[in-house]
Amino acid sequence: MDFERSLGMKTVPGDQEEERKKLQLYINLKLASSGRPTVAGEHEKFLTTAHDLLKSYRERNRLLTDYLCPADQRIQDFLVRYFEGLSDIEIPRLPATTFVLHRHGVGRELSLPLGEDEFHSDIVESYRIKQGVLHNPASDRRTAKGSFHVAEGGLPIAGDKKAVPRDSFALMLKEAVNPPRELLRLPFTSAQEQQAEMFVSLLLRPTVCPEVPGQEGEKSMEIRFFAPGNLVSNLDFIESIFGNGGNPYLPEFDAGLDVEHWTGTTGCVILAPHLTRLTKKEIGLPHWDDANERQRKEGMCWKDEAERYNDGQAFKLTARDESGVIVTLIADNYYGCCKKEVKTQIGFSVNLFGLAEEEHSGGALAFLRRNHGIEFGVDSATREPGYSFQEVVERYGDLMELQPEGHGIDKLHPEVIYVSQDLRMDLEEQSITWERDGKTCRIRLQPGKIYVQPNGYKVEMQKHPHVNSWRLVGTFCHKPSTVSGGGKSEISKSINDAVIYGPLFVDDLQEDLDLVQEIFDRDYTDRFKPGYEGDDRDPTRKPLSTERSLGSVIKLLTPSPSYTHAYNDWYGYHTAKNSSPRLRDQAILPPFLG
Repeated sequence: MDFERSLGMKTVPGDQEEERKKLQLYINLKLASSGRPTVAGEHEKFLTTAHDLLKSYRERNRLLTDYLCPADQRIQDFLVRYFEGLSDIEIPRLPATTFVLHRHGVGRELSLPLGEDEFHSDIVESYRIKQGVLHNPASDRRTAKGSFHVAEGGLPIAGDKKAVPRDSFALMLKEAVNPPRELLRLPFTSAQEQQAEMFVSLLLRPTVCPEVPGQEGEKSMEIRFFAPGNLVSNLDFIESIFGNGGNPYLPEFDAGLDVEHWTGTTGCVILAPHLTRLTKKEIGLPHWDDANERQRKEGMCWKDEAERYNDGQAFKLTARDESGVIVTLIADNYYGCCKKEVKTQIGFSVNLFGLAEEEHSGGALAFLRRNHGIEFGVDSATREPGYSFQEVVERYGDLMELQPEGHGIDKLHPEVIYVSQDLRMDLEEQSITWERDGKTCRIRLQPGKIYVQPNGYKVEMQKHPHVNSWRLVGTFCHKPSTVSGGGKSEISKSINDAVIYGPLFVDDLQEDLDLVQEIFDRDYTDRFKPGYEGDDRDPTRKPLSTERSLGSVIKLLTPSPSYTHAYNDWYGYHTAKNSSPRLRDQAILPPFLG
């Protein structure tokens, strides 16, 4: 099947109504041949004529009830291997009789009742519109926190994923392939009393490694999607993104016979939103007293028999091993979760196949962006121990031109300057200084340069967007791209409109200057409560000391529970006295100043 046809791109707009009628006839033939109720309509005469032929075909299907297509057999063989040793649990089987979406558009036609333009259920609402069909799932997740679960017994489980016992996965898989009857009902037949109840399945062949013309052919993996009939709109969504892989029962669509273009990886996704109803005890999770430390931490145990698995919230559970098969249960009908699972399985195939790179190889790692004012490197917090410029030279010396002063200039990007970890930047003096072999080294601090420390922190001069001044701005180097849902829209938002700039007026200049002088001259060594003295590495430093940064001064003059009541009262008094008369009379101190 060519790619354009698999995405429905070769349909002529004027033929859409005729195409829909053909799809409706095909659907009725498939239902009749499977022994399910049909919605004949104008096709009733044709179905009556073909009755004996369909009956013979149905009997042949009955004799092949246990037959699985090649892709499904590979998945079933994996399950047999994976559950080996679980003698008390019958190994679940994949649905053998499903409505196969063999071409693009069948799932879309199945998602609405014949002759109608709307479908409504507890989990989805679908509407026929000019552009096609609009699906609105009841679940529209905004966070994936705590929803990624991995079954034990396969590849190692990352620390940020929840580990699930094999026997619990087996029990949930058994429930997944035996959903409630209402979930199996096809929207296509929902307008009549006798409704067809069956699974819908789809074959995907998403690209893992694109073609290199003249060198290497395109490589793809195979993924089988199974959904209860009521969720056919999910498969319509998925095939519109990744294309339809064809009929898995035909040899021309068998990945096992296409060794030149198959990565050897097989995926399986089963939609089962009803799994959120299961209790922890029902799926064999241990009681709290019998659980290990990780199970207690991740909630994989229970104290009350009525506790639901994952607190009744949506989740996805994956089992995979080095053989190249991955099976995922999605306890949700959110379309985005289905799309991301395909991307996850493509990543799984990439990692096993090698010689390929994922389209998105990770999420964004975002760090605070700090305004250091006119100086940087004064506080010990900015001089993170454990990093040295010499180690940077040993590992990445080929990337830079080393300078006599003890810093490096990037060969490809000369605006990038590699500097020491223990340094001081002074904007007013436009200098960067550090100690080397008992001597003070100094270079010029310049705009347009990016100064990178050994721990990955970078600092640069930036002009203030609203006033005629410069400041030192620092952030950690980080990967700027991310997968969908990784927070791109959040980390790209500016907070400039959260800061208001304007003139400042004082009531009595001399009085205010006297108060400022009192702040400069005060002894700050007595401001801490017992036990908090270590919060300041050198409390004898004055506010104007060259050893204090702007952030340190702000912290010094900000009320804190670690300060004594006397100091907080002194600070609060000066704050109120140095404000306007109206504010001075209404000065309210924080509760902890009591």
